[in-house]
Amino acid sequence: MSETTRSLQRPTTTAFFVQSAIAFGVALSALLVGIVRLPVGQWERGFLALGLVFVVTSAFTLAKCVRDRQEAEEVTNKVDKARIDKLLSETDPFAPGHG
Repeated sequence: MSETTRSLQRPTTTAFFVQSAIAFGVALSALLVGIVRLPVGQWERGFLALGLVFVVTSAFTLAKCVRDRQEAEEVTNKVDKARIDKLLSETDPFAPGHG
């Protein structure tokens, strides 16, 4: 199947969104508990917490980039489909000289 005839993807369901949010919250909470309870000094905890900040912010940035790329592909696919539809509508298979 060509790129232009691919069907549009379904939007994310509410259940999947909730599951993703809960999974993120559980993972973040477990990591925070691990940092707090780890038997190391304050400098090591601070280093791990700083790493956590970068991981969380980069995860949101990556998710936004993936979403933006998907939206751009969807717009491109719609434009390509509109062009093909226009070409097909301008071509009359029953006109003299076709066939």
